[in-house]
Amino acid sequence: MTIEDASGYSGECDRRESPSTVSEVAALLKEASSSGMPVTLLGAGSGVTGGGVPSGGLALSLEKFRHLEISKGAARAGAGLLLYELQNAAKSAGQFYAPDPTHNSAALGGTIANNASGSRSFRYGSTRRHVESLLVALADGTVREFARGDTIDFDVPAVKQPQTNKHQAGYPLRPGMDWVDLFCGSEGTLGVVLEATFRLLPARGPLLSGVVFFASEAQALDAVDVWRPLERLQMLEYVDAKSLELIDGPRYGAALLIEEENPDEEAWVDRLEAAGAMIDESWFGTTDGDRERFRKFRHALPEKVNDTVRRRGSLKMGTDYAVPVDRNREMIGLYRKGLSEYAGDAVIYGHIGDGHPHVNLMPSGEVERNKAWELIHTWAHQAVSLGGTVGAEHGLGKRKKHLLEIMYSPEDLAAMRSVKSRLDPGWILGRGTLFDAPA
Repeated sequence: MTIEDASGYSGECDRRESPSTVSEVAALLKEASSSGMPVTLLGAGSGVTGGGVPSGGLALSLEKFRHLEISKGAARAGAGLLLYELQNAAKSAGQFYAPDPTHNSAALGGTIANNASGSRSFRYGSTRRHVESLLVALADGTVREFARGDTIDFDVPAVKQPQTNKHQAGYPLRPGMDWVDLFCGSEGTLGVVLEATFRLLPARGPLLSGVVFFASEAQALDAVDVWRPLERLQMLEYVDAKSLELIDGPRYGAALLIEEENPDEEAWVDRLEAAGAMIDESWFGTTDGDRERFRKFRHALPEKVNDTVRRRGSLKMGTDYAVPVDRNREMIGLYRKGLSEYAGDAVIYGHIGDGHPHVNLMPSGEVERNKAWELIHTWAHQAVSLGGTVGAEHGLGKRKKHLLEIMYSPEDLAAMRSVKSRLDPGWILGRGTLFDAPA
């Protein structure tokens, strides 16, 4: 059976199962562990690095784990529930679930596996920050509940981490870390998350949303530096001129997407004027309908990129690098220098408030594809040299696992592989994701 993710990466499984109970999952894992059969966890297929794509063996879908219980300040949800279902349920209860990955149809288990973030991570951080407990089935079929603060019961060294706002590449090992932090972002390689307790926040106050247009990229980047420290700002996203062109938007130099809680609208008039923004051409709104329109505007970009590369018979080729925010402008300059040597189509957009804009390349033909891969690897080395990360929110999966060697020392990688071997001695979970299995 062929299974494909949103990037166009595909693989085959020998068997697909959709258990509906914890005991059924445990039995399947015991069987797989005893036989050495690889197990790949399936979410909603919105991943872009191949982590949810099998290389033989068992494809284990948790689509039937859809339990949801909302209480004050928390939600208990199954791994198969979709993100927007949790968001909507929280809103109906007068509460707010903060993480907002681009694909709100992602399965919650997938958002945990990749420690997903999104545009509001600028203020609220990634999924890991909002998980209070996990129900996990281990590779041998043992099922355990891990609460926030339950520290792992074996020693691990500290692995050097980047000085970035966002980071999702490998295991963030450190002495005394807790189990929840270990499993969040482990890309389905250490255990099978069945249910989770998520932290809910009080409903937000009035919001001002906007798409602010600029005549040039330089003006937009200047505004980013000035607006980033604003205390109530929840979103600061970037869209370059080529991105606007791709989605048939206004032909301006760049745009910033903003969202602020309890806004001071008069202050924004002054900010826009000081930044040289195209005030009359920009879009602003305060209603749910306005925010949904702006969300669709922003999310049309990755969808258009995916459609374009598929029509051209290629895989999605994009960066997920982040750098410290004070090196953000320098990294943008490196992206622009590289793109000046690239003849194909390319766009830059995303989480610029966190030093994490995405570059997506859409090659036509082998020559452009080869150049695109060359640039992606060059930029990875440059991001790391600036104190950045080779993976900020999408995980590395199977397609990008080689980037770990750019970022980590052999000793760091050995420490991660040791943790993998301890929890999954047969290396059955997510085989081929993050690391190659031992020979």
